[in-house]
This record gives sequence, C-alpha cells and structure tokens, in this order.
Amino acid sequence: MKIDYVCIKGYLGDMPKSTKGKNDDLVVNVHEAKTHFSKLLRRVQSGQSVVIAKASKPIARIVPLREAASSGRSFGAFKGWIECAPDAFDASDEVADLFETGDIFPG
Repeated sequence: MKIDYVCIKGYLGDMPKSTKGKNDDLVVNVHEAKTHFSKLLRRVQSGQSVVIAKASKPIARIVPLREAASSGRSFGAFKGWIECAPDAFDASDEVADLFETGDIFPG
C-alpha cells in the first residue's frame, strides 16, 4: 500500500487531508509527527485520526478516545450485605508482643 504523505511545514491549520489514508486519516511521517506532536494531538482531540508512517508503511494510528463503556460495577455494591465484627482489625496483645519483643523483628 502506497501512502501519500502530508507535509506539515510548521502548521496544521489548512493542511489537506490524505486521500490515501483509511477513513480520511491524516498521514504523516515519523519526523513530522515528532516535530509537531502537540499539534497532531489537537487534531486528534477534535475527532480526526492520524496515521504515522515509516518508509511508506503505516506503523501507528492516533485516535480519539471514546468514553469508557460502563461496566455496571460500582463501589459499594455489597454495602449492607457483609458485616465485620467491631474488633476484626484490632491487634491482639500477643501479636503486638511478637512485633515488639519477638524473633520476628529483633530490637
């Protein structure tokens, strides 16, 4: 597949779209993409896709992100279903002694 390159030349305002890119993607070479990356991101943010090519072969596509689809999961879904004893996370004196004076962490 041969790609017509679009040369950015320092601006992206009235640049023509590539006619060879899929779905009218803007096709730029690696050097142009590195030089004008923030401008390309603005184009992507406005909804346009950008294809980066090296040696006339597409190697990457920058596309706008879609809103994440809701997974149906939410925090607190099991609220009221699970109960913990009030002292479930209290350290016992025996465990505290092991940490302070035992062989686990010698002082």
